Amino acid sequence: MERKLKLIWDFRGPAASRTAQHHEIHLKEYITIEKLSITITGYQDLNEVHSIAYMVVTDSEMKSVRDALKPHRGVLYEE
Repeated sequence: MERKLKLIWDFRGPAASRTAQHHEIHLKEYITIEKLSITITGYQDLNEVHSIAYMVVTDSEMKSVRDALKPHRGVLYEE
């Protein structure tokens, strides 16, 4: 079974939460267009001025997604 990686986009400032929520919409659209094997996305408010949007990809999909969408960071995904 392939490793799963969580690609993360950070948003900061008073509109961070709304921006992260909106970014997730675009991540879902990308997954549909590119027919990726995993459809896990989300957003999370870390505090009042820092939110993230994320998507989970397999090891084999990571490089193409990373190069196309330029996430700020990534971590191993654990269910």
